[in-house]
Amino acid sequence: QAQLVESGGGLVQAGGSLRLSCAASGSIFSINEMGWYRQAPGKQRELVAAITRGGSTNYASSVKGRFAISRDNAKKMVYLQMNSLKPEDTAVYYCAADLTFGTSSKGINYWGQGTQVTVSS
Repeated sequence: QAQLVESGGGLVQAGGSLRLSCAASGSIFSINEMGWYRQAPGKQRELVAAITRGGSTNYASSVKGRFAISRDNAKKMVYLQMNSLKPEDTAVYYCAADLTFGTSSKGINYWGQGTQVTVSS
């Protein structure tokens, strides 16, 4: 019914910046919370940042002040601006969104396929 597609990952030197984008498509009625998660090798997936439909944000303490999440409701997109990147930010970054498909349907959590971010020291 829907899919999330991330883009913008890559290799960057420590101190550099990257901007991730995630586009939602399909028969979507509305999008509630959207977020970015990451998973480093050998570690559990963790929340990086989340944003509500109204624009309220929440960040992991490790990225506060360096990363900024934003969304464009009309385009069904969410972004993650990552500045002052550190080697420990290296991970696969996943987009997630709570989607509904009708006026009375409950939200269903969808995930993107992930995009690799590698920060070299």
